[in-house]
Amino acid sequence: MVPVQDLDPLALDRQVCFALAAASRSVIGLYRPVLEPMGLTHPQYLVMLALWEQSPRTVRNIGEALHLEPATLSPLLKRLEAAGLITRARSTTDERALDVALTEAGASLRADAERVPAQIVERLGMSLPDLEGIRDGLTRLLAASSA
Repeated sequence: MVPVQDLDPLALDRQVCFALAAASRSVIGLYRPVLEPMGLTHPQYLVMLALWEQSPRTVRNIGEALHLEPATLSPLLKRLEAAGLITRARSTTDERALDVALTEAGASLRADAERVPAQIVERLGMSLPDLEGIRDGLTRLLAASSA
């Protein structure tokens, strides 16, 4: 006989949203002690990752890359600017746009950040292929939910 909870479509352990939210909180929590010596929060780290890929970028471009609304992104950028890691200036080609660029300190922080992924993999205790498979699945999930 199959237990009733195995058939319940509302059982907590059957919910994608629950597994995703709980895993997200847990994994982001692993980043905290790794990023703290760099003076970054996890959301700030994501902004810096985007800028280490390409700098300068517009605020809009960063928001699109990170799937963040301007109202969420703006305070992150202000704190990174106050920390001396980025600059914000009106675009010379479009006065409505705000360009965000790395400072020398922001660019040099990349060397420290290069150690972050390996530390997270070690803390998780999972194989790199397993983690890459999860990342790829989450990327597909993000694309499907954004369509």
